[in-house]
Amino acid sequence: MKKVVSVSDIKVSNNPDDLIITHALGSCLGITLYDSVAKVGGMAHVMLPISKADPDKAKANPAMYVDTGFATLLKMMYELGAKKQNFELNVAGGASMKRGPGEDYFKIGQRNFTTLRKLLWKNGFMISHQQVGGNISRTMTLNISDGLVTINKEPLNAKTHCVV
Repeated sequence: MKKVVSVSDIKVSNNPDDLIITHALGSCLGITLYDSVAKVGGMAHVMLPISKADPDKAKANPAMYVDTGFATLLKMMYELGAKKQNFELNVAGGASMKRGPGEDYFKIGQRNFTTLRKLLWKNGFMISHQQVGGNISRTMTLNISDGLVTINKEPLNAKTHCVV
């Protein structure tokens, strides 16, 4: 069954028939976690870097921000029996959707990815695979039966990444 993750949303599952998908990852980040032992997976589609920018919005919707969204994704995964030592973590998005030089004044995509990397480093997580940066929109899927992550219908692996 297809579970669609909207912008500022999180979905988790332990049903092997589920496919979690998010569309239109531009400057937003799609973050997947998968525990191959517990067969639990989840995806967050976060929009902005740091919840301190608007604590009230973050409280109402933690999935809007990288920091609170990742924490919420972890909590939901742990509630389904996932364990940190089994996680495969994948990231996509973080693009600049501005075409010309100097047009991306706020650099939201780059800031989202930088915030995530700092958060992961501080908490002992490693990115397994990533496809970030550039100026393309991405669709990301996570297959719960085997943990396969695809970006624009191509498997995400070490050969398909770009860095901001």
